[in-house]
Amino acid sequence: MDSAPLIALFALIVALLIGRAVTRERNEFARFRRLRSTVARQKVYRRWLIESLVVMGGLSAVTLFASASWLSAVLVEAQELPGIGELRDWFGTDVGSGIAIGLAVGAVLGFVLPVILLRRTPIEEIPTVGNIRALLPRTRGELPYGLGLALSAGVFEELLFRLALPALLFGITGDALLAFAVSSVLFGLLHLYQGPTGIAAASALGVGFALLYVVSGSIALPILAHALIDLRSLVVIPVVLGSAWKPRPTPAPVTPPTSPEPPPAPASE
Repeated sequence: MDSAPLIALFALIVALLIGRAVTRERNEFARFRRLRSTVARQKVYRRWLIESLVVMGGLSAVTLFASASWLSAVLVEAQELPGIGELRDWFGTDVGSGIAIGLAVGAVLGFVLPVILLRRTPIEEIPTVGNIRALLPRTRGELPYGLGLALSAGVFEELLFRLALPALLFGITGDALLAFAVSSVLFGLLHLYQGPTGIAAASALGVGFALLYVVSGSIALPILAHALIDLRSLVVIPVVLGSAWKPRPTPAPVTPPTSPEPPPAPASE
């Protein structure tokens, strides 16, 4: 099959993703960090959520349609890489299954417990990976957008970077390892707004999500893991540490000053 259309589609996807990341870093996120009004912040959150649904959802759908022929092939070849088959067989045993469940429970507790234990610590003092503190919801009205962004990222980014793009790259190169590696790097570059540390951390997470997908054979697990990580940042931390769920006190009404009564008129003789 002629790979030229696949290469053209991949180049277009990369251009759109990198261009979007650079534009957001230079313009949108810089302005968003300076916003103080929750009404203005909610307006930006709303636009980001719509963009996530349209852009990432649209790219996922188009890429999945174009790469449908290689979805199974890239997964099968990746599962035949050295060590992956043995790992899959081991997790299929009773001991391996028990350990897998234990790791899953431990991961969830590891995400939530530190936040609960640090609940009396000001959110400004909590270390973060990447420059994301200013992006966290601050009020109750902002929390639904944090929830929506976390869920949309978990679904659409995993469908694109762990399912569709590796299949598309496999159709071009025939190399499953290269396909998942390139997709993980692109996933990291999508987080340009978080700075170099955030890019490195996102790339490492991308590798972890890819390994979870290949070993389990189910895209549902990386979707769930990705959504939980983003929910921790965009919902759990703002609620527990930032008190975002608490209603803001209503300012007392300002009573206009009363004008003094005029002095009584002098009595006429």
